[in-house]
Amino acid sequence: MPEAPGSGSPATDFSVALLGEFVRLGVRDVVLSPGARSQALALVCAELERLALIRLHVRIDERGAGFLALGLAVESGRPALVVCTSGTAVANLHPAVLEAHHSGVPMILLTADRPVELRGIRSNQTTVQPGLFGPATRLCVDLPAPAGAPQEAGAAEALARQATDAATGRDSADPGPVQLNLAFREPLSAPVDLTDHSLPAVDAPAPGRTGPEPE
Repeated sequence: MPEAPGSGSPATDFSVALLGEFVRLGVRDVVLSPGARSQALALVCAELERLALIRLHVRIDERGAGFLALGLAVESGRPALVVCTSGTAVANLHPAVLEAHHSGVPMILLTADRPVELRGIRSNQTTVQPGLFGPATRLCVDLPAPAGAPQEAGAAEALARQATDAATGRDSADPGPVQLNLAFREPLSAPVDLTDHSLPAVDAPAPGRTGPEPE
């Protein structure tokens, strides 16, 4: 299959490959807590929802987002994705991660992060994200920032398969949460066009819950 043209943003190209593979693997629910560092993931999710390939649930509060993903995974029996931005926002997912760990519920965290050169410089609202959840995750992978190399799309797809296998307990019979910590550099996003990407035909999911958060 010919390679799809790049967007000009390695963050966007990597996000397209990663999320497209998750859709192929059966993921239908994505919970998004928007933020600057995760904008490429957010824009790709919005386009996948427009194409009726996923249900996108937007929650401003990361703690609530984590528990919504947990509930969606329990209800559907499929891994649910939760996307959040970098820094202390990630720590708000910890209660839901612990619930998923103890209950054996498959959920996959896509936590955006700064590239290595911007870590550990005492910036506001930042923290060490890799391994934040300790032994509660079945898999934790800290990915370096993509640079636009041709092989990165294949690496992103392989990562999605590895994460799904770990979350569902395919090889271990021990399902639970997975953290993919994804570093991104500027430009953090570009316009998303999935026209030239091979995406699966799926039954259209019901609309996601993108309105106000419940009181």
